[in-house]
Amino acid sequence: MTTKLTLKLNKGTIEKAKKLASVRKTSISKMVENYLELISKEKNEKIKITPIVKSIAGVIKLPKNFDHKKDYSDYLEKKYE
Repeated sequence: MTTKLTLKLNKGTIEKAKKLASVRKTSISKMVENYLELISKEKNEKIKITPIVKSIAGVIKLPKNFDHKKDYSDYLEKKYE
């Protein structure tokens, strides 16, 4: 069962939402519904992991003290020298 809901939003936000809805070939109502559904799910709800993700999980072994933020920062510094 659907029920009508009226929202007051910034005009610019509405225009952006209309463009996004058009690109996604959906309605703003459906996007809002999907968003609210997503954020209202219980935190304890299990995330479904697809078989392909399971198959690649743990492929790369990194040291326990690996600092991914520093590694990425080093990469960016080198890239933009």
